[in-house]
Amino acid sequence: MLRLAAASLAGTAIEFYDFFVYGTAAALVLGPLFFPTFSPLAGTLAAFATFGVGFVARPLGSMLFGHIGDRRGRRPVLVASLLLTGTATVAVGCVPTYDSIGTAAPVLLLVLRFLQGLGLGGEWGGAVLLTAEHAPAERRALWSSFPQIGPSVGFVLANGLMLMLSTTLSDAQFAAWGWRVPFWAAGLLAAAGLWLRSSLAESPSFLEMEDHARVPLAEVVRDHWRLVLLTAGGLAVGYAVFYAVTTWALAYGVERLGVSRTVMLSCIMAAVVVQGSLTPVVALLGDRYGRRPLCLAGCTASALWMFPMIALLSTGEPLLMFLGFLVALLAFITTFAVISAYLPELYEPRVRCTGAAVGYNLGGVLGGALTPIVATAVAEGERVPWGVAAYLTGIALFSLGCFALLPETRPVPRMAVAPATE
Repeated sequence: MLRLAAASLAGTAIEFYDFFVYGTAAALVLGPLFFPTFSPLAGTLAAFATFGVGFVARPLGSMLFGHIGDRRGRRPVLVASLLLTGTATVAVGCVPTYDSIGTAAPVLLLVLRFLQGLGLGGEWGGAVLLTAEHAPAERRALWSSFPQIGPSVGFVLANGLMLMLSTTLSDAQFAAWGWRVPFWAAGLLAAAGLWLRSSLAESPSFLEMEDHARVPLAEVVRDHWRLVLLTAGGLAVGYAVFYAVTTWALAYGVERLGVSRTVMLSCIMAAVVVQGSLTPVVALLGDRYGRRPLCLAGCTASALWMFPMIALLSTGEPLLMFLGFLVALLAFITTFAVISAYLPELYEPRVRCTGAAVGYNLGGVLGGALTPIVATAVAEGERVPWGVAAYLTGIALFSLGCFALLPETRPVPRMAVAPATE
């Protein structure tokens, strides 16, 4: 299990590195380079719009790769999705800017971002299911939380490299070529990930299955549409909070508050490191107390913290911003640490890869695709962007209602099962 969990963690870290490095670039440089005819605000909005296209593509990727995962196995999904995302990310680093090829530049950016999202949409389902279906029932939340650490590792890798480049290069050098280096590095990371995954064993649940769904998506839509919608709605808050902190707040701090890139990236990265390190601890609570209680607690904490977080961000003080980000991300991980066990348990094995992945990635569209765009637009003209806090609080309450309608799935411990009587 440790070897399998480590390989899943490494794979999701690489995939999310590819996804996050684009978000950071969108917040810092893509607007002026690819949309120079727009105003600074409109350029940032346009860059975030291309960022959002990746989220729109993720449910499509989950449908495509979910079909493969339910029909051919979880393992092939891991290789194909990593190859697609890695190739698209390297290509983003090679796209000429608007000054070189005109409107073809943002169009290429849009297409490659779509391919990134397509690959990532398949990654999560394959990695999580391979781990969750190997794990013992009483520790399923713990072991399946390792792929959930991957996004934190990927974020720190992506932003650590961006931070190093932004502090060692001049603004002109960073805008000219420095921002491209993290995209090129994705090629080496993808090669390492493919090597790690080459020897993984197929999921036992898939191997034991005798009756495979012919068209998994059709079964999910027909028999499990309510589960898909409720899980997507429940997960929206996690995406909204995470990308409000890691993408919108970064752009807002640099452009509106005048805080340096280095300080903003350092505050956000420090909060993400703490969040990632506590993920297994929270997952253990999910094995002990259940998945649904932690999801409800995470949504409640998010709803209560959004106004204080915006107040702390608006100070521009590094320690206060870090505190605001940290509490928000701890609320986020309270829900997302157990999701990798919760979603697979909600679906029967024959459609599990499709159902869990589609619900997870639809949540990304609801919470992740729109949040940087809406937050940037809402914050315009406000001294303190209370409108952003209200927007995030509303999403948290909506997600709370969705989780309240879902059942608990934690397996009953063996010792709690009464012995059979003769």
